[in-house]
Amino acid sequence: MVKSLSKHIIIVAAGSGSRFGSPLPKQFCLLSGQPVIFHAIDSLFRAYPDADLTIVISQSEENRFIGLCQEFGRDVPRYVFGGATRWESVRNGLATVDDSTALVLVHDGARPFPGHDMLLGLINAFENESVDGAIPAIPVTDSLRRVEPDGTSCQIDRAPFRAVQTPQAFRTPQLKAAYCLPYQPEFTDDASVMESAGFSNIVLVPGDTSNIKITNPKDILIAQALR
Repeated sequence: MVKSLSKHIIIVAAGSGSRFGSPLPKQFCLLSGQPVIFHAIDSLFRAYPDADLTIVISQSEENRFIGLCQEFGRDVPRYVFGGATRWESVRNGLATVDDSTALVLVHDGARPFPGHDMLLGLINAFENESVDGAIPAIPVTDSLRRVEPDGTSCQIDRAPFRAVQTPQAFRTPQLKAAYCLPYQPEFTDDASVMESAGFSNIVLVPGDTSNIKITNPKDILIAQALR
């Protein structure tokens, strides 16, 4: 059964938080009494209690991360250092995945509350053996406009579009093969890397509107309200 497949979680938490506007990276900011990243870890392990875990952090944040684990009474998980881009950070995390039969789930450390049903849906998608990957997505609710080269804009139909979330799930051999490609600026998530490598059968599963990404300080307040 697909639920019995081994799972390896990679949580990418190497960002500097420059857009967050704080000297403390957003993934380490307190949310309801715990660092944001610890909420993400707990949410994932409630759905995947037997998964292996790798955290990708910035080398400059190593002492802070270890200190937070000690302060909040947690074992220090396996961790590796990230790179200059998210792509490089994920690639570094993948190097710790030894089980070629595992499903790899790549999650952003700044998304504290991935929903349980959504997480189980990602795994269930692999009941179809032809599936290359599964990613959560939600309908776009805002109106959209396309900006033309001359600066004008025009309305476009939002119905075909989806906003993509994490974690994104893939089989280990395909994901490792995809990350052998050289970096391209278009690699904004793991699904885009997979598609560039020819692994295009990536299914969408229902995302979760509570699975917000902490980007600005006000997002902490929103996340606390959702909690």
